[in-house]
Amino acid sequence: MRVTAIVLAAGQGSRFRVEASQDKLLADCVGLDGVTRPVIEQVLLNLPERLVRRWVVTSPAQHEVIRLAGVYGCEVLLLESTGMGDSLAAAVAASGSADGWLVVLGDMPFIQPSSIERVIDGVKADGIGVPVQAGQHGHPVAFGRAFGPGLRALSGDRGAKSLFAQAAVHEVVVDDPGVLWDVDVPQALNFKPI
Repeated sequence: MRVTAIVLAAGQGSRFRVEASQDKLLADCVGLDGVTRPVIEQVLLNLPERLVRRWVVTSPAQHEVIRLAGVYGCEVLLLESTGMGDSLAAAVAASGSADGWLVVLGDMPFIQPSSIERVIDGVKADGIGVPVQAGQHGHPVAFGRAFGPGLRALSGDRGAKSLFAQAAVHEVVVDDPGVLWDVDVPQALNFKPI
């Protein structure tokens, strides 16, 4: 399947900024390989090579995020809105035809590439693939081709959760705490697998 990756990186990161006075996407982060890079770079580095089409949705003011997206072969969609629904709708519309879309959050730098591969492998044209760690749904989430119209119709800050009610959800059990670990606060940069 030709799955297009959509990395959501347009949010404000306000909870992180309150404590660190810094953009969380650019905060130094020790990745799974032990190398320190910005959070968003760790996310882009973890994307499997088979994801040929990659989009990063971010705001025009995010110059370093835009630069890093280019370094990792991503197309960039500039968006003034920080709403997840707006970001998804615009990215799916911009990406054109695809067999599916893999939605990756820009603040989740500790997801193992093998988990991402398994989610991609589990997506069907009329289904949604979700990693499950210790009984909890995580990220990234893959949407089959049939969900293109629903994704393009999203708006505001409402994400794609509403689409789950009308889908065959394929749960991919993984041994990867990174699928649940986002960097909303500075303390979350200290990843400690459970």
